[in-house]
Amino acid sequence: MRDISFEQIEELVAELSVKANKELPCSLCETIASAKEKEPQGLGEEILGDICANIDAAKELDIPVCQDTGMAVVFVEIGQDVHITGGLLSDAINAGIAKGYEEGYLRKSIVCDPLKNRTNTGNNTPAVIHLTTTFGDKLKFSVCPKGFGSENMSQLKMMTPFATEDDIVDFVKIVVTDAGSNPCPPIVVGVGLGGDFESCAILSKKALCRDVSIRNSDPYYMDLEDRLLKEINSLGIGPQGFGGETTALAVNIEVAPTHIAGLPVAVNIGCHVTRHAEGVL
Repeated sequence: MRDISFEQIEELVAELSVKANKELPCSLCETIASAKEKEPQGLGEEILGDICANIDAAKELDIPVCQDTGMAVVFVEIGQDVHITGGLLSDAINAGIAKGYEEGYLRKSIVCDPLKNRTNTGNNTPAVIHLTTTFGDKLKFSVCPKGFGSENMSQLKMMTPFATEDDIVDFVKIVVTDAGSNPCPPIVVGVGLGGDFESCAILSKKALCRDVSIRNSDPYYMDLEDRLLKEINSLGIGPQGFGGETTALAVNIEVAPTHIAGLPVAVNIGCHVTRHAEGVL
């Protein structure tokens, strides 16, 4: 059994919170830059150039790449030989989020109640935490700040087993079309297939947080990712909704077993600032 302290977790999560908000994954930056070179629409190319300049400016000035520093979503993988000392794992994660958002001068966007009392919590907590167990004595964190301009455009549909691949493609395209310019395209699209109502949504979030350079390991779903990307980019929404062939940068699909009577489909939309940072203790 290996001990990992509350303080170690707090410090790492704080560090990842700041890093995720200031540094986009290299593969995403490269994909945006590549899209700029390929975009045939003049205004679309210009907007993609502005996005690249914004990324460079954030790095140079050491500031967040987007003013919406998001709701903190944290995926945690805990080895079965890990023992947390000094407090609860969830409390340590939230302490890290609070520390990172305060000391990193990140915008705090969380309200304590969704309807009757929308008072800001003042430290961007609580985080949304997804925990899975694994072998070993390591503790891995993926901190994924999620802005709500794109989150608000996400949808879930409980399809039946009679749904075809074409039906799923049509639904994803409807979600993207409904979103239009609202999620600040070019977007990253996370698709969850299977599970039940809530686990399908988590799958789509997990898909959204996968590096855009990594394709689904199953050739069938890899091909479906490629098909969806091509069909979404044929919609003509383009960068920031002004038209063009770069509506999406990537489509990531994650799947899980489901019930014989169901085929849940969740689409989680991420803006061009789809952020995540990983660390291991």
